Amino acid sequence: MKIVNVVCAPGRTGFYFDDQKAIKCGAESDGAAYIGKTMTPGFTSIRQAGESISVMLVLEDGQIAWGDCAAVQYSGAGGRDPLFLAEDFIPVIDKYIKPALVGKEADNFRELTKMMEAIEVDGKKLHTAIRYGMSQAILDAVAKSSKRLMCEVVADEYGTTVSEEPIPIFTQSGDNRYENADKMILKNAPVLPHALINNVETKLGKDGSKLKDYVVWLRDRILKLRAAENYNPVLHIDVYGTIGQAFGDENYTAMADYIAELEELAKPFHLRIEGPMDAGSREKQMLCLKGLTEEIDRRGINVELVADEWCNTLEDVIYFCDNKAGHMAQIKTPDLGGINNTIEAVLYCKKHNFGAYQGGTCNETDRSSQVCVNCAMATKPDQILAKPGMGVDEGFMIVYNEMNRIMALRAAKKC
Repeated sequence: MKIVNVVCAPGRTGFYFDDQKAIKCGAESDGAAYIGKTMTPGFTSIRQAGESISVMLVLEDGQIAWGDCAAVQYSGAGGRDPLFLAEDFIPVIDKYIKPALVGKEADNFRELTKMMEAIEVDGKKLHTAIRYGMSQAILDAVAKSSKRLMCEVVADEYGTTVSEEPIPIFTQSGDNRYENADKMILKNAPVLPHALINNVETKLGKDGSKLKDYVVWLRDRILKLRAAENYNPVLHIDVYGTIGQAFGDENYTAMADYIAELEELAKPFHLRIEGPMDAGSREKQMLCLKGLTEEIDRRGINVELVADEWCNTLEDVIYFCDNKAGHMAQIKTPDLGGINNTIEAVLYCKKHNFGAYQGGTCNETDRSSQVCVNCAMATKPDQILAKPGMGVDEGFMIVYNEMNRIMALRAAKKC
């Protein structure tokens, strides 16, 4: 079935674009906003409304396949593509992608996304957000053309099987790390709370004491509120490099000492620490995370380290995985461009016994989240992020419901 038109519409995301560098350097929060000067190119304020582009592929029978172009909350940071604004990029889609897709048969997801990802403008690949949304729309188009679920298309083309069990959902709290943790516990979220520990002085504590206090509170809160004793969520905390800031990016002994303390405080729950340091470049980040991982493993500290900053592309995920820099990679879906790269990253990690966290950003949309669930059900990562937004309820609902629709529809086919 042919693609006969490509239509774009500007949209909003489930969160905001934030100038990470300005926040790390102490920008003052003021309600939902931040006060201070921007430090990342492209930003006009430290926090500004997130933008997306809905890309709709019109098929010759009138069906509409669609996906949403979206970029991460911290655009322009950690080696990522710059700020993604709809008015800047809709003309790019109309000029370079529409002519390439119109008239093509929507019969092979991998081949169409390969063609789309090969398009260059002024010698550069298309912005990751464009490739992300276009690949979602292509997957939906192939699914609609062949009367399959999107997860079934992925499974068929990559030689996998669709999961018959739900993938553990990881919820993120934003700065409202106490009340939102309650929501997570009440909804039996399998992995929680993210916690947004992105400032040493106000959130980690110069000696790490503020995060330790939070871990104790979180542990006790789960024990108090859980409906059943068999609810034992994984505690996954993103520290945005602040442990390295406080103790030294290459001071593996001091960082491991601190992480060992967190492990004890978190018991009986298993702990993951995401982004323990931000070393400022891809190679140095890999080497620092590898060094800390080796120290953690040598001492038998039962905490998983998760690679995030500077682990952005499919090539980066492979690089960190091959070097055992961490125990798990966050596969931050918009950063990888086409969702074909997310699929390959998850499968590569699983093949090499490296944890696969199919993540993303709060700054996505309901549609990108639904498509990501389909990819996860076909590739079976260790966990998938509840997104978009930081309110917990909405993101958890979108991911949970899409997952259960898939399982119910496939079960009905077998009857």
